[in-house]
Amino acid sequence: MLKYLLLGSALFSAQSFASWQLDQQHSNVSFVSVKQTHIAEVHHFKKIAGSLSKQGELEINIDLASVETMIPIRNERMQTMLFNVADHPHAKITANVSKSLSNLVMGPQTITGVNAALTLHGQTQEITLDLLVTKNADGLVVTPVNVVVLDATQFGFSAGIEALTKIAGLKTISTSVPITFNLVFDEQN
Repeated sequence: MLKYLLLGSALFSAQSFASWQLDQQHSNVSFVSVKQTHIAEVHHFKKIAGSLSKQGELEINIDLASVETMIPIRNERMQTMLFNVADHPHAKITANVSKSLSNLVMGPQTITGVNAALTLHGQTQEITLDLLVTKNADGLVVTPVNVVVLDATQFGFSAGIEALTKIAGLKTISTSVPITFNLVFDEQN
């Protein structure tokens, strides 16, 4: 019996260090904009890509030109006035999660304190993410335990937010931006 348990553990450990590819169709990155102090609207990105290597190197790329606000003119304004996609077409998140992968078992696991680097609008900031990772027969699902709140001023978005506020005739657009995600990874052979 012990022999089968050890064999099963060895096989699962090898699977934990497989390489993984982000399933764009089933993954989502969303953010909330708040205007006029209390009007919140949810937006998302239609194009995201990513991978998780056998060595535990995670990389997620978000195509900022794929922002979807459900209002075409607002999409265009965010692309040009806020994100400046001509100069900064992508947001990129990188992290080494090899320690977390080594402890991953079938079913939900909370992985706390994953340090990641977020590069956005030419600025790179270190962020800490508390993640819930679920490994099942189909792959990995990664979601935040809590909503991630970014300060847009730390990424150089102040001028863009001011321009959007002015062109839309608003009094305020918040610089605190709640973000959430659901990332689905498929195992690669």
